[in-house]
Amino acid sequence: MMAKKIRDILYGASIREVVGTTDCAVQSLIFDSRDVVKDVAFIAIRGAAADGHDFIDNAIEKGASVVVAEEKPTTIQDHVNYIIVNDTHEALAVMAHNFYDRPSKDLKLVGITGTNGKTTTTTLLYHLFMDMGRAVGLISTVENKINEETIPTERTTPDPVSINKLLREMVEAGCEYCFMEVSSHAIHQKRVGHLHFYGGGFTNISREHLDYHKTFKEYLNVKKAFFDGLGESTFAVTNVDDKNGNVMLQNTAARKVTYGLKNVADYKAKVLENNFTGLVLSLEGTELYTRLIGDFNAYNILLVYAVAEQLEDNRIEILRVLSSLQPVEGRFEYFKSKTGVIGIVDYAHTPDALENVLKTIHNIRTGNETVFTLIGCGGDRDRTKRPVMAKIACEWSDKAVLTSDNPRTEDPEAIIDEMMTGVGGEHYQKTLNIANRKQAIKTACTMAEPDDIILIAGKGHETYQEVNGEKNDFDDLEILKEILQKLNK
Repeated sequence: MMAKKIRDILYGASIREVVGTTDCAVQSLIFDSRDVVKDVAFIAIRGAAADGHDFIDNAIEKGASVVVAEEKPTTIQDHVNYIIVNDTHEALAVMAHNFYDRPSKDLKLVGITGTNGKTTTTTLLYHLFMDMGRAVGLISTVENKINEETIPTERTTPDPVSINKLLREMVEAGCEYCFMEVSSHAIHQKRVGHLHFYGGGFTNISREHLDYHKTFKEYLNVKKAFFDGLGESTFAVTNVDDKNGNVMLQNTAARKVTYGLKNVADYKAKVLENNFTGLVLSLEGTELYTRLIGDFNAYNILLVYAVAEQLEDNRIEILRVLSSLQPVEGRFEYFKSKTGVIGIVDYAHTPDALENVLKTIHNIRTGNETVFTLIGCGGDRDRTKRPVMAKIACEWSDKAVLTSDNPRTEDPEAIIDEMMTGVGGEHYQKTLNIANRKQAIKTACTMAEPDDIILIAGKGHETYQEVNGEKNDFDDLEILKEILQKLNK
């Protein structure tokens, strides 16, 4: 991008005071002082781990010519222009939107939010529209895409600068649509602020991120805020089978659209068959076969269909392409070993997601096999769900193996101890604690007999394990396949 005048970049921002001038140009927008170079604007963001206001002097020393902050520094440098705003999170969203020439206005941006199913839904929408011959972008937990080009991703929803840069690149590549995961953190931190969404979709909501949001009500209201912000010319699709589904639509100006398997809805389906080869659905009078498995995926497919119908009017083409889509990486990804042991890897890292996966296995299994569930909980994250996750694993499995997930800075054994508080006395005999994740997988594989089922939950598509700030190579699916092959099972 070419350098832009600060007065143009700040258009629409709430400014309290200007020290210096806004009639100056900057080359880029930076909110991490480590990335500052000459002639950039440094935006001081208050984060969970650090406050950007503490690094203003450092940013100026490295060449920042403009500082955007919520408080005027005690020491003012003559050669620096200071913009004092009410909220730097909001200011950054405005500035990024303007700096990249408001790219979300130049394509149809659809945001998907909820606790579970965001990645599956956005990824399926991306592949659906690509397979229908459209030019499409994707912003997701697993990867970002501009048509066929893959761009690595660090988090579910990127920062405002990265989002707007990506959207501008999508526009320049001719993209007509972009499907984007919208996390609760991103809504709360205004990372998606000032984006022009063409529509939004809601999957479901359950307990998650309570280390950040503190209460479920706050978490719910943050999700709802996304739909509150949609305009009259947009659409909002919600899951009416979720008890909070209609809450999302209470104050939205968008066109209200509903979907569900149980309740009256604009888009309704019925599960006719559900097994390891996939689902057969009756969808608006049409029988649809899909390779995705489980009732939770029936909801994902319904949401994909509903969103697609809001964007395109070719129902027959949508259904035809929908039936050919492949499961999403790390989401109920399974294989069968030579002697019939079924290995399943799933990203389920919330109580609701884990229970959905285990219920699906329960509905498919014959009852003669043993179900092993291997589960851990991430360190430095919501601790309240740890005993709940262990309880669910025990209740829906024949054998539960509690292990390490991404311990981060916490002691894996201490995390497992907290998980064990949810294991009732009647389940002690079927529960193993093995902190080393690879050893835990090996133990489950060694114990499994032909036709048994091994579920490894929590990490899904991730190919690393995060320990004390380091990401070490670790791929659940590859390790599971490798061990079963060595055991010749």
